[in-house]
Parts: sequence; structure tokens; C-alpha cells
Amino acid sequence: MSSMIEFRKDLFADERDDNLDAIGKPIRRQDILGHVTGRSPFFDDHLFDGLLHLRCSRSPHHHARIRRIDTSEAERMPGVVRVLTGRDVPVNLNTLLSLLDFGIDDEPLLAEKKVAYKGEPVAAVIAESEAEARAAAAAVRVEWEVLPHVLDVEEAIEPGAPVVLDIYPTNKFVYHGKYDHQKLRYGDVEAALKTADHIVEGRYQMSPIEQAPIETCGAIAAPEQNGRYVCYTSTQALFFSLGTAAKVLNTPSSRLHFVGGTVGGGFGGKVDSIHEPLAILGAMLTGRPVKYAWDREEEMQVGAPRGAERWYIEDGVMQDGRIVARKFTGYFDSGAYTRLSSYAIIKGVGHLPGPYTIPNVSADVYCVYTNRTPATAMRGFGITGVDFAIETHMDKVAERVGMNPIELRIKNAYRDGDMKAHRREAKNCALVECCQVVAEKAGVRLSAEALAASSLTGGGGERGQLPAFTATDEAGRVEGYTAGSYARRKAAAAAAQQPRPFQPPPAQPRQPAAPPPRPAAPPPRPAAPAAAAPPPERRDEDKPAPARRGAMRFSSLSGFRRR
Repeated sequence: MSSMIEFRKDLFADERDDNLDAIGKPIRRQDILGHVTGRSPFFDDHLFDGLLHLRCSRSPHHHARIRRIDTSEAERMPGVVRVLTGRDVPVNLNTLLSLLDFGIDDEPLLAEKKVAYKGEPVAAVIAESEAEARAAAAAVRVEWEVLPHVLDVEEAIEPGAPVVLDIYPTNKFVYHGKYDHQKLRYGDVEAALKTADHIVEGRYQMSPIEQAPIETCGAIAAPEQNGRYVCYTSTQALFFSLGTAAKVLNTPSSRLHFVGGTVGGGFGGKVDSIHEPLAILGAMLTGRPVKYAWDREEEMQVGAPRGAERWYIEDGVMQDGRIVARKFTGYFDSGAYTRLSSYAIIKGVGHLPGPYTIPNVSADVYCVYTNRTPATAMRGFGITGVDFAIETHMDKVAERVGMNPIELRIKNAYRDGDMKAHRREAKNCALVECCQVVAEKAGVRLSAEALAASSLTGGGGERGQLPAFTATDEAGRVEGYTAGSYARRKAAAAAAQQPRPFQPPPAQPRQPAAPPPRPAAPPPRPAAPAAAAPPPERRDEDKPAPARRGAMRFSSLSGFRRR
């Protein structure tokens, strides 16, 4: 058996060379020397003279309306250089997939009107030290109107549930400007279920999972020459982060110099570009380097996890183990904002019904908003959870029909030439051979039929043809959306927010000595003349940027010498 099955080199020689022999051998990683000597450069290794620290004041509520934000006490505290709120962000609304023209801008960088999850930032304090920034962030006072919240996906889509995002009043993402869920229709599932010998149903729940990298998320930004800004970041998606920062800050990407490098663990959790824009904005408004990095508590509380998933699977199975129909209903918990969950669902639905040839498949998969922490990528998100549900369900099916679970998989596995439910031909299939090797290694005895099976035979033909009839429906159709750029809603209330013009503060003269102590309270602003035009929608423009302590020393890299 071993000579026939082991890796099937005779069958797959045209797909790979024969150098897959690394397992069990001491292969040296190309970056190992820097790691073991402590010389690998991380974003936090870039230390600057005059480095400022940014900390956020966060919501203690899952869902609440912001009546007023009072930053006056924080502004008077020792070491505080600047306090930012949503009014300071040039374009304070974004969705991460907007760079792909997918979805509606839904998430503010700093919440202005309401918060949708516990820990959402409402203000950012920039101070001389991290301790001073923490103390001032705690001094920001917010007048809250606490709102009802919802934390369960199926409760969130019930009539009368709290609305998490006004642009999605039913708490469901809208796909293609048409439907409140992602559909898959292949054949006629309902008709096939009526012909099956067994109906096997299952419900499968996956909890949110925090990536928990050793290095927490963060970025350091500093002014460069010629009106440019450098940003050292731990992002896993450098150009994605660059594009997002340029959009949120309403500045050309040519003014932003992003530097990635060694990532101290990411696993998908460092794709969200929410650190870089605030760090860069801080550098723009202060004229000094600014560091924004989470501590461990923040990483665990507000770091975006892989979202929770709930799957319902219903199979129609014949007594010999052939699955003739499979029906999916899935709910992704996106949390309070879209981030990457809508994309994960498209990945997942394109993967259904798993690596199995099933002639009738349907799926309704929902991206649901709840008042949980927004979800993001982690290790195959969109596939990992539904695969867990599928393979657990396969074992349940095998138990129902009294069949070896490995043989059940061999019977239903893709063969070359089969038609997948998303209308692509199956090629280079190998699940049958993998199952045979697993059975051999585990000492599981297979039938002669299962041992003789091959991914190269038995496929195509009728199995490779599209169903003669596919039952379609208009369930879940929505109105008021278009499939154009950003899928903008027609309603005026959801029109694109006009970007606020951004002008960095004027350059301040260098001072050789430390500045004089700040007054206990900021001086009152002079009243504007009655005939003057209304001021731009910015704050503290008449307040000069704080003078630097000590001499300012430049380098060709960033405008500030590393120390």
C-alpha cells in the first residue's frame, strides 16, 4: 500500500519537483541571525529625540451616544502637548476595504457622535511621556447617553434589535448593492432533500480569537524634509496601510514614507490600519515624532480578533453515504464595524461546500453587526471556521449512516473534472490520496473500493456538468443601495463626508533651551470680528505648536536624529 499511495509522486510529478524533503532537517531561517542576536529591527527600535507619546481615551460602554467631550482638564495636565478629537481628523470616516471599492465608509478614527463597542477611542492625548499621556487620557470627560446594545448575531437581526450602524439599519452588510447576505445557489437543494434517505442537521459555533502577538500593534511617525512624514510600523500590509493613511489624512501618498520591517507576530491582526493615521496626524500637528502603541490590555480588549462564526448545516444523505444536498446558513460576527468581515464571507462562500462534490448546494451567509469589538483577519479567516463546521458535520453524517468517516470523505471527495458549486472545474485534486495516506498512518483499514479510489478517475462527465436547473430566489433583496464605487447609499444621511482641509502648523523656530513652564490654564482666545468669515472646522489653530526642548538635530532619513 505504501509504494502505491505515499505522496503519489507518479500521479503528481507534473505539479511539483521532488525537493520536498525539509521535514526533520535543520533548515536555517534566513532571519534567524538577527533574531537570536537581538539585532532584528522592530518599529519600536526607532527612537527619536523629542519623541511624544499618544494614548487614547476610550468608551466604557458597548453602545452610547456622545453628548459632549470635555478635554479642558486633560489639556492643562503636565506634559500634555495636544489633545485630539474627531474634529481634528481630516476624513474621520473609513472602511478598510474602501481601497478596493467595497463597502460603505462606516468607522471613525475617533468617535464623534456615538460609540458602537466598548473601548472605542473618542480622544487621543499627545504628551511628553507615556505616563503623562495615560494620566491625561483618563482625565478626558465625556457625557454619555447609554444606548441598548446587542452582542449576539441572531439577536442582532431580529426586528426591533438595537441598530449598531445607521447606514445598515437591519445590522446586515449589503452585498453587490442587492442583498443583505452573500448567496450561493447550485442545483435545487429543497427538492434533493426530499429524495434523501437521511437528513442530518448541525449547529456549530466558533468564538472570537485574539491573535495575541508578542509585539503589540503600533507605529511611530516623524516629520521628514520637504513636508513629508515617515512612519515606522508593524503593519502586515504596508501599501494597504499607506493608502488608508493617505485617505484618512486627506494627503497625497507621496508625502508619506512608510517603513515596515520585522513584525513581532501578526497572524492577520496587524492588517487594520488604525495606528498609523493617528501617529502621523500627531506628527503633523505637533511637528515632532509621535509614538502610538497599544499595551497588552488594549491589545486584548480592542485589538480586532478573528470574528465569531455560527454555522447551520443541513445535509441530504443517501444510505450508501452519498451527499446529494447541502444547505448552509452562516452568521459572521463583524462586531461594530465592517473591517474585513465582508470579504471573509466572500472567501468562505467561494469555498463551499468544502472539498466535496455535491450536486445541490445553497448558502445564505450574513455579515452581522453587533456591539462587539470589530473583527479582522486571522489565519485563514473565512475558511478556517467553516471548515471546522464542515468536517465536524462530516463525522456526524458518517455516524448517522454507519460508515467509516474516512471512507465517507473518499466517496464524496472532488475528482479531477468535477464541477464545483461556485462553477469552477476541480483540478489537481488530492483529497482521496490524502485520506488513504492518513488511514495507513493511523492503522485504519479501508475497503477495497476506497483503496482503489483515485482523484484522477471517476470525475468529469455528468459530475462536471452544471445542474440542468438551479433554484434561485430574491430573498434578502434590499433597496436604497447601488453597486457602484463604495456602494454608496442613496439616502442623503449617508452621503460621503466632506474632507476637512488639512494644513500643518507653521514651523516653529528652534530654541536652544527648554521652554518656559506652561500656564495653569490655556489663555482665552480673542473674539473674532463680527464680519469675519466662520473659522475652518479645526481647533486650536491659533495655538502655536509647543517648542522643542533642547537643540533639534536632523538626519537625512527622518528630520530627527535617532538616539
